[in-house]
Amino acid sequence: MTKQTPSDRRTLLLGVASAMGASCFFSINDSSIKFLSGGYALHEIVLIRSVIGLAFLMALILPFRGGLSAFRTQLLGQHLLRGLCVVISNFCFFLGLAALPLAEVVALFFVAPLLITALSVPLLGEKVGPRRWAAVGVGMVGVLIMLRPGSSVFHPAMFLPLVAALTYALLHMMTRRMGGTESAVTMTLYIQLTFIGVCAISGVLLGHGHFAEQADASLAFLMRAWIWPEPGDWPLLIAIGVSSMLGGLLISQAYRTCEAAVVAPFEYVSMPLAILFGVVIFGEWPDSTAWAGIVLICGSGLYIVWRETRHHPEAQPLAAAPGALRSTALGGGEGDAP
Repeated sequence: MTKQTPSDRRTLLLGVASAMGASCFFSINDSSIKFLSGGYALHEIVLIRSVIGLAFLMALILPFRGGLSAFRTQLLGQHLLRGLCVVISNFCFFLGLAALPLAEVVALFFVAPLLITALSVPLLGEKVGPRRWAAVGVGMVGVLIMLRPGSSVFHPAMFLPLVAALTYALLHMMTRRMGGTESAVTMTLYIQLTFIGVCAISGVLLGHGHFAEQADASLAFLMRAWIWPEPGDWPLLIAIGVSSMLGGLLISQAYRTCEAAVVAPFEYVSMPLAILFGVVIFGEWPDSTAWAGIVLICGSGLYIVWRETRHHPEAQPLAAAPGALRSTALGGGEGDAP
């Protein structure tokens, strides 16, 4: 066994601290968007966040990664499709936040590693053993427990974080296929441009607010008219852009300096943070049924991450924890992310 040096320990601590810091910033991002979901349109908030992210990328990262040459690609169609996967995933996740408790949305989205594992078989030809298939099954039982179909607690918006998890899984499939020829900076640029394009089109089609009278909180968040932000809301809007940016950078730093086996479990810190912020900010406390689903989903996801990193310790696990979704708007957690 190789003896760990003080430098190795410092690197390990830095990686762990970066992963935990990223989870904190992602939780701030989620809580801020949920807090503003009652007064603004989703596409307006995401546009502001994306403009902040693109400005940061263009000013501080692009000059050191090839400048405008980073826009060159032979896979424009795949970049746009990948960008749409991120946009749909983000939109569904945040629309779920408008109608559901924060902790439940985060827990349902943590089914993503299970979906990535399952989809890796038909789409990437990966081999999945019986233990990981069993973990996928346990996680899906957790999803059913949380959905509680047929009960008075069931809400159709519960499917939104599941759609977000599915499109996030498809995003990972495309990243694996494109990562051999496309840099993380190029992938990030096209994600940002896709976000801005989709939000601008949404603003033209829905920003007038003619369809804003919706009883459902998620639909109201999507259809609401664009308004000029109140002065007191600008700090939160800026916090959304900055927290997403810093979270992306920190999760990238964590995966750059440490093995994925070390980093990925610490992304699950976002689950207790979601519970804490839900209680403190929104007065939401999961009931016993929700707790059972949370434990099954997060437990099976952690097991998937552990199994993959045990068999492939040299690489980032395919079924990485989905905390990186919020960072994909800035390219974090993927390959040589910026």
